[in-house]
Amino acid sequence: MINTTKSSRFEVGEQGKLHASGSTNSVNSDFSSNLDTQYPDSFGSDALSIALIGPDEERRRAAAIALAGCQAGSFREFSSYPPSLDDVPRLMEHQYDVVIIDLDPNPEYALELVESICAKGPATVMIYSAKADPDLLVRCMRAGAREFLTLPFSHSTMAEALVRAAARRPARPAKKSGGRLLVFFGAKGGSGVTTVACNIAVALAQEKSETTLLIDLDLPLGDAALNLGIAAEYSTINALQNTARLDASFLSKLLTKHSSGVFVLAAPGKFPGYEATDEAIDRLISVARAEFDNIVVDAGSRLDLTNTALFKEATTVYLVTQAGIPELRNSNRLINQYFTGGRPKLEIVINRYEPRSLGMADEHITKALTRPANWKIPNDYAAVRRMQNTATPLVLEDSPISRLIHEMARSANGKSAPEPKKKKGFNLFG
Repeated sequence: MINTTKSSRFEVGEQGKLHASGSTNSVNSDFSSNLDTQYPDSFGSDALSIALIGPDEERRRAAAIALAGCQAGSFREFSSYPPSLDDVPRLMEHQYDVVIIDLDPNPEYALELVESICAKGPATVMIYSAKADPDLLVRCMRAGAREFLTLPFSHSTMAEALVRAAARRPARPAKKSGGRLLVFFGAKGGSGVTTVACNIAVALAQEKSETTLLIDLDLPLGDAALNLGIAAEYSTINALQNTARLDASFLSKLLTKHSSGVFVLAAPGKFPGYEATDEAIDRLISVARAEFDNIVVDAGSRLDLTNTALFKEATTVYLVTQAGIPELRNSNRLINQYFTGGRPKLEIVINRYEPRSLGMADEHITKALTRPANWKIPNDYAAVRRMQNTATPLVLEDSPISRLIHEMARSANGKSAPEPKKKKGFNLFG
């Protein structure tokens, strides 16, 4: 079934992004009206994303009815032309396959708009008009329009035009294999899962050839966004509540990009009256893995997630613990319950490791964990507190903690450690 977002006007938002304002079919009551919700419940291979631009409400409604009858994809209505041609690139950020424009309210500007849209990308531009003027039709085609529709719209004419548009659409690149799924899980609350997950994600994002997404599933009190100094408009809950329409484009609308390059799907800023199903979490992870090279998940200490894709499909689960009696006891129970079969791959991270003051020998820690720890993050309470107060990730500064976390990130993405730099000295023969 085709999905439509109702009539909107063009505006430039506070951050310079073109969005539509006005009445919309919102995804749920928690969503801002700025979120573009034009995605259908089910995307087929031929589904089209369509922008319908028409200042005349009655004629635009007629076009919308004709589109809805075709069930060709999703469309969004705009009740005015973009204010200027400078706004066209921001319109095309939405990557519409088809742009349908009412010619009659301002033919000269509409033709300039057609030419500008055609110059900015592969979208098929269609014009509609109340009169079939041959001279005007020729001008439209010269501007780049591929279809000239006349009122009243017939279902067959609109359907045939959309079929031709679908045929012209460039082939979409094949989806890459699933990205690495790195799950950070705590043996006990306060073990430092969020700190470790955030810094690993930032470290992975430093690899410019790869993309990294950090998902906060430590609901409802996750504070990954707070650790990174991000004010997120949308949250993990928005994704989990709308899995029927969740795809790459929809997910991208919910993400906030940190200055380091890592994308973040944050926990909600308030208590949500919602409990996610395993199927919803699996869908979110599936969509994320299809789009990102690295997916870092802050799972807190949530045992209820052990039946989801987080544990079934994880590349690596990092069990974050500390060398205290309660943490080691919990770690032992978790390892014996969930990690004795070899899947998923488990790596143990001892956080705030300070051997001289532990009062417990390494061999006793290994015995409690039933295996040696893979990583021991040194204790530096002042540095961690500084990160939390300034929202500056530890890995962006040089310290024993940051060096070890960078080593963890290189191990996670299969990169070898860099060669140590040779010391420069006096060379008699240089």
